[in-house]
Amino acid sequence: MGGAERAILGALLASVIASGTAAAEPRAATSDAQGAGDPRDSAIEALELRSYAAWKAKDAGFWPAFLSERFIGWGSSGRLDKATAARELSGGACAVVQVTGAQVSWLTPAAAVITHKTSVDGPCVGNAAPGARWTATGYVLEGRRWKAAFRAEAPIVDPSQPKASPSVALAPVGLTKRDAQTQALLDQEQALWSAWKDRDARRLDALLPPSIQFINIFGMHLATRTEALKNWSGEGCDVKGFDLGDARATMFTPDFGILTLYATADGSCYGQKVAPVWTSSFYVKRGKAWVWSFGINIPARATTG
Repeated sequence: MGGAERAILGALLASVIASGTAAAEPRAATSDAQGAGDPRDSAIEALELRSYAAWKAKDAGFWPAFLSERFIGWGSSGRLDKATAARELSGGACAVVQVTGAQVSWLTPAAAVITHKTSVDGPCVGNAAPGARWTATGYVLEGRRWKAAFRAEAPIVDPSQPKASPSVALAPVGLTKRDAQTQALLDQEQALWSAWKDRDARRLDALLPPSIQFINIFGMHLATRTEALKNWSGEGCDVKGFDLGDARATMFTPDFGILTLYATADGSCYGQKVAPVWTSSFYVKRGKAWVWSFGINIPARATTG
């Protein structure tokens, strides 16, 4: 990151901290595709912090220009598009949000993902302050502007502490889209889940690019390929089978798309029964093959609607 970019980012961080919106203690951002210290990181970090400032200010006018028209993500009751995300993000109710440990990965020249730990330090109007969580936001370059293509967050929980089952039904699970793009990404996703089920480090190694990040259902951030391979092929989970449903591919460029789906597994992780999850996987086309390049799994939350 050059001196000018650092100055701009420093000024932004100072203004955000002064407003009480975010306390920044970011880990040095890394660029998986282009090498550490990519000068574009500061633009992505600045956009992310601006979005939290808009959330705190309840600035509904910020989101239409910030979100991609093809935005996809997960919210309080399921999958979000641009309109539902804008409504959900417009109602910030907490005084101070801390964004720490930011890490940027460049997937293509026109697509990036930023991950960070998000925690609330202060009162929330009408609600108890939520616990800390790991957040992922995907960005795509549309024309000359970076726009948010995706956002989701996984609460950080202790995997050794069982959680009570929800008292209301989960949202209905839709049917998988049968278009060619969804099927192409889903084929790769099935292969990855199968290798994880079998704890097969060799197959996992063959399916992954040189650098990745991953956020699992326990809100654990795996910052490197080495960490992910060790976690996925280790002894933490004992799974007999899995099912991937309601899969949908959202394509942003010819070489970048996001697969979202609902997943269930027959087994346990760290002594707990594997709960249903909402899964999001970022895919990059390398040559003729689609390659899994980032993912986040979050608990499929209950809904009263």
